Amino acid sequence: MAGRVAIVTDSTSSIPVEIAAKLDITVVPLLMRLGDREYEESDVAPDEVLDALIRKVPVSTSSPTPPAFFWAYQDAMATGAETIISIHISEKLSKTCDAARLAAQQLPIPVHVVDARSIAMAVGYTAVAAAEAAHAGADLREIASVVEHRRSNSTPLFYVDTLEYLRRGGRIGKAAALLGTALELKPLLTVDEGLIAPLTRVRKAERAINRLEELALEWAGDRPVDVAVHHVGAAGGADALARRLQGRFPDVGSWCVNPVSWVLGVHSGPGMLGVVVSKR
Repeated sequence: MAGRVAIVTDSTSSIPVEIAAKLDITVVPLLMRLGDREYEESDVAPDEVLDALIRKVPVSTSSPTPPAFFWAYQDAMATGAETIISIHISEKLSKTCDAARLAAQQLPIPVHVVDARSIAMAVGYTAVAAAEAAHAGADLREIASVVEHRRSNSTPLFYVDTLEYLRRGGRIGKAAALLGTALELKPLLTVDEGLIAPLTRVRKAERAINRLEELALEWAGDRPVDVAVHHVGAAGGADALARRLQGRFPDVGSWCVNPVSWVLGVHSGPGMLGVVVSKR
């Protein structure tokens, strides 16, 4: 934490652990239930979640409790924070922002809860940029400007093998229009106005992933960007996608290739590949 402004986010931001640690970003875990057991996301083994999804064990997710945020904010305050900026998954997809706001009411310092209106590293890059600005000595107004820029200029694009997991979890949003299409038509999705939304349908998985790559490049244009490649149980596919993309963007500040938050993975299902493009 620097500049006496602390940055807090939640585990769906999918920020790699080492980056969060380096920038003093506090990450509050969401909750997962596998069968009859509940875990904080940070305490569950990825292989266990993937196995549960494949075996069709009942899996569900929920937002952190207000006390989880309260203690995270208290810890930040104890280390010298005078203001907290708390950046989270779209409130149209999760009650995480609501829990953060309830906790913020109990704090003696200002806590600014930001609905990032997105998911994964579209949220993560917003938090990272805010933390970088804080470390550079920016004041609250300047950090707020950075947050708004990244929130408005970061987009997730993702391929899912099936819409069934989104439908089952109630997060399908505008993509419900694609339900019932032929199995060989693979959907490409994004987040629009805080909801999962369809981009297009492509025949066959390989073509869909190629189209995903092209859409990411189109979104970036000639702007300097940060890029994250995410996956759910598809590390090989993510590495291959990243290799193809590297060198094709005109100006990349940082790269990240990592599994998406397993709370998000529960709803997208195994085999998901995603690209987040965040304009700097």
